[in-house]
Amino acid sequence: MTMATASPQTRSSWFQRFLLPGFAFKAVVIGGGYATGRELVEFFMPSGPWGGIAAMVLAMAIWSVVCAITFAFARASGAYDYRSFFERLLGPAWIVFEIAYVLFVILILAVFGAAAGAIGTAVLGMPAIVGTLALAMAIALVATFGNSSVERLFKYVSFLLYGVYALFVVLALSRFGGPISEKLALSVPADGWAIGGLTYASYNVVGAVVILPMLRHLTSRRDAVVSGLIAGPLAMLPALLFFVCMSAFYPEIAHETLPSDYMLQQLDIPIFHLLFQLMIFAALLESGTGSVHAINERIATVWRTRRGADLSRRARAIIASVLLVGCIFAADRFGLIALIASGYRVLAYTILAVYILPLLTIGLYRLLSGGPETPAA
Repeated sequence: MTMATASPQTRSSWFQRFLLPGFAFKAVVIGGGYATGRELVEFFMPSGPWGGIAAMVLAMAIWSVVCAITFAFARASGAYDYRSFFERLLGPAWIVFEIAYVLFVILILAVFGAAAGAIGTAVLGMPAIVGTLALAMAIALVATFGNSSVERLFKYVSFLLYGVYALFVVLALSRFGGPISEKLALSVPADGWAIGGLTYASYNVVGAVVILPMLRHLTSRRDAVVSGLIAGPLAMLPALLFFVCMSAFYPEIAHETLPSDYMLQQLDIPIFHLLFQLMIFAALLESGTGSVHAINERIATVWRTRRGADLSRRARAIIASVLLVGCIFAADRFGLIALIASGYRVLAYTILAVYILPLLTIGLYRLLSGGPETPAA
């Protein structure tokens, strides 16, 4: 395959080239289960505190490598939406990823909706459907205005998220430092840590292709590789610190639907409790928006090719609304724990087969054998 390089946008800032892709990737993976602590309990806590930490480091390394190769392949082939990317990677078999991705979006939006509903119930005592609907409307609103709107969301929510997590770690260490040290000193079998890390990394790493529209600012293969390697730590650091704090309540916290809310109740600081839940809602918003925006951009590319015009804001709003309404019913029907426990593991193996393995074989081979990269215009 001959790799054609798309012309990057001029005057891209250092932030847009190196940090925006990582912030966008973090935005997609943080989602309902990561932000609430539910995914961390499901995939890492069974291996004990140190086994969980090892699994998270493994997942972070996988994210960095896969993001670096994905970003480099996307830039070299000029593919800034997932359909174009997989047409170049898989040829006619690209439709296999399309099916898997649609199922992925349905699942994660359902999880986000369930998490938003659980937060609304836990914090404000509202029916779960109210929180779910509020999230859906916010996602549709941001997705309506396209790339610039989504980029601003990723940027400012990232500042909020890292700041709140940093404050949470300080408060948790000051209150639970003793129990954390005790649990980290326990001799707990770390059985299954590698499988947990691989599984968690596999279904979340699809975020690397979800955020392809954010890569238009890259100016070279070096930008792509560096931003990809940075993406892993940017996405995993908050989770790692949160998991260490969660270990103070190992193993009983494994049975909590919202582990984050359980820990906030133990802190017993009402103002910070509200701030943290606001941060989780913002994290759900950016994750859901990223997933919906990827579908909008995929449709927009085809629309532009066939009609010679950009997809209208009205069309973007309709697409987002249809997706979200369907997922709301799934969230209301199945609930957060069931969605994460049953759906994510199956999805992980599907993504491994149709994305990670082809990327690390076909994609890497084409990158390495394609000769010098064509200079950007």
